[in-house]
Amino acid sequence: MNPPRTILVVDDDASHRTMLQALLGEWGYRVAEADDGATAIEAVHKRFFDLVLMDVRMLRVSGLQALEEIRAFNPALPVIIMTAYSSIESAVEALRKGAYDYLTKPLDFEKLKVTLRRAMEHIALREENRTLKETLGRQFDRGRIIGSSPAMVRLLDTVARVAPSEATVLIHGESGTGKELIAGAIHFNSHRKQGPFVGINCAALTETLLESELFGHEKGAFTGADRRKDGCFHRAHGGSIFLDEVSEMSSTMQAKLLRVIQEREVTRVGGDRAQSVDVRVICATNKDLQQLTAAGAFREDLYYRLNVVGLHIPPLRERKEDVPLLAQHFLETFGSKNSKALKGYTPRAMDAIVRHEWPGNVRELMNAVERGVVLAQTEYLDLVDLRISDEPVDEQMDVPAPDMDLGLLEKAEMDTILATLRSAGGNKSKAARQLGITRKTLHSKLKKYGLVDGGD
Repeated sequence: MNPPRTILVVDDDASHRTMLQALLGEWGYRVAEADDGATAIEAVHKRFFDLVLMDVRMLRVSGLQALEEIRAFNPALPVIIMTAYSSIESAVEALRKGAYDYLTKPLDFEKLKVTLRRAMEHIALREENRTLKETLGRQFDRGRIIGSSPAMVRLLDTVARVAPSEATVLIHGESGTGKELIAGAIHFNSHRKQGPFVGINCAALTETLLESELFGHEKGAFTGADRRKDGCFHRAHGGSIFLDEVSEMSSTMQAKLLRVIQEREVTRVGGDRAQSVDVRVICATNKDLQQLTAAGAFREDLYYRLNVVGLHIPPLRERKEDVPLLAQHFLETFGSKNSKALKGYTPRAMDAIVRHEWPGNVRELMNAVERGVVLAQTEYLDLVDLRISDEPVDEQMDVPAPDMDLGLLEKAEMDTILATLRSAGGNKSKAARQLGITRKTLHSKLKKYGLVDGGD
């Protein structure tokens, strides 16, 4: 059983610290206290904490100053900032400086509980991924494959067991899931890893060109063949060949590929002498090859030759746990490539990344992050940089500027709601998510301030 997580509560209000200590203790957390930003910095240097929950306004060293020092010492330590509505600008500044999230005072305990749970899940995911890398690293080189979701753990376990064999492998997965990476992992964890790994996309070439690329050709075999050329099977001798989108082969090419796999011999186009090749075959497709075989669109005998071991790569929507890990990896990769010192994502950007369905899978996520890195103007990638949106269809509302006699706290709340609605283009579902409340709660507050009528 894992020990409870430890939270450092930083607030110069002793009664507020006492209340939080009791509440967090009931939720199963260990709690340490600090009465000022300076005390918090000292505590973080002395011992380990899983998370820091810190007020903004304190007498000696403010929460923002302490946040910078803590992040400089340990960038991986999540810090949640507490702030009053009247100091919402401080919360925005805290996010820019690397805070995990911010909560407004008086605290909404349910939101606090959800925010803490989400932060702890990210911590656990990071630790699980590190452990998985260490465990697999002793016996299996996963290369550039990133993921610690149950689906990916199962896939990598199968890959680790299949790689040392000589079995032909058929990899199935949607476009952009990383089929070539899995094929590479199989090759580079086999006894053939010192040999060549040659890949070809069968859908990218005409039948004539594909035959020449796969099997080679003799001089004079066709117009333009001014010299003998080795094909992919020749170049992959002693190693592995990766046939991507094998389902796109014509029936003629399927027959020729079947003969090569059966006989382990290749005859160049225009030639009459077969040459032995020692090649492991790894194939991939984004189509259901079994269904194509049943429909007569793919040779049944070739299907069974290729599908000795079948592997399925799950799409990103089925392994949401891997999305933050991939997003962070791409941020670091493209940040370095473009000479940008980016520290991470804003909470609303990461929330959008996790919610997005990613129909283009890892390739789409990679492209979105690269675009975001290029467009980013601050140290943290925001939603506006990524240019992704999964907003539900929602009525747009004109945001009025009411004239009401309100108290200071209510005025600050109303101003925050109005500003958020304007930034969301009047979309109430989007605004509610940005405010961290439900759409029903937002409607109630709008009704309270006379911004909507009694209906919805």
